Amino acid sequence: MRVLVLGAGALGGYFGGRLAEAGGDVTFLVRPRRAAQLAQDGLVIESPFGDARLPVKTVTAEALQPGWDAILLTCKAYDLEDAMASIAPAMDARSVILPVLNGLSHIETLQARFGAARVLGGLCKIQATLTPSGVVKQLNDWRWLTFGETDGGLSPRVTALEAAFAGARGMEAKAVPNISQRMWEKLVHLGTSAIGTVLMRANVGEIVRGGGGSWLQEILTRNAAIAAHHGHPMPESFMAEYRALFSEPGSAYATSMLRDIEAGNRIEGEHILGFLAAAAQRAGVETAIHDAAALHARAYEQRRTGRG
Repeated sequence: MRVLVLGAGALGGYFGGRLAEAGGDVTFLVRPRRAAQLAQDGLVIESPFGDARLPVKTVTAEALQPGWDAILLTCKAYDLEDAMASIAPAMDARSVILPVLNGLSHIETLQARFGAARVLGGLCKIQATLTPSGVVKQLNDWRWLTFGETDGGLSPRVTALEAAFAGARGMEAKAVPNISQRMWEKLVHLGTSAIGTVLMRANVGEIVRGGGGSWLQEILTRNAAIAAHHGHPMPESFMAEYRALFSEPGSAYATSMLRDIEAGNRIEGEHILGFLAAAAQRAGVETAIHDAAALHARAYEQRRTGRG
């Protein structure tokens, strides 16, 4: 299976690198500067599951041609339009896109551009970063890549993709028959943590120790009600797991959105917080907290770009 990975950053570099390490046929679509860095230093991964320095294949946009079985899309949601333009020359009748972006709205956008049959559902659970020196650094033991057909079932192509990743260390790749449910579960979890940590500018433990445990629980409950309204009720096992997570006073858990705000970077506010605020309104769920979080993100972007 020939796999094209868009970019060699934190997520693409980690999952694509682990696949390449296992002998997979992987090529990274990168800009010339990153291509030169990878040619000189290799793809460097630092991880609790073992470090690696790998020679990898790269291609730049002007040399990109069709011929890929799967295209792994790991960009930020706000870069989706550019990402679609970048991968368009690689697409042919056999190509399928595996996006692991946060949120849900990107699925319809990709389907509109490339056709519903060419887009899988996907999500990942990992905390990783790309250091200024170009090292892909995994921050904890999260290592999951999950994917499937958006209309359900297990097709030959998703089972083949699962098999391709089977020998990769430091990650667990799984094809599932209910990826849409899994994506809503991630949105409920991510939406709760993003709303909480962004509004409070603090990690989960700091919020709980400050007296905000019941507030986080209320956000979780409202997000679950939004998902249920849209046809994806949360299992009780899921709710029990995240009630515990959002009650832990010693937790250092924070979202990448908070880290991006603290670094003055662009954020996925509209794709996560804006999406949830609109979904809450459709569901008839009290929207005050969601509206405040979405407004907070928009105001941050206004200040960041100097338009305020």
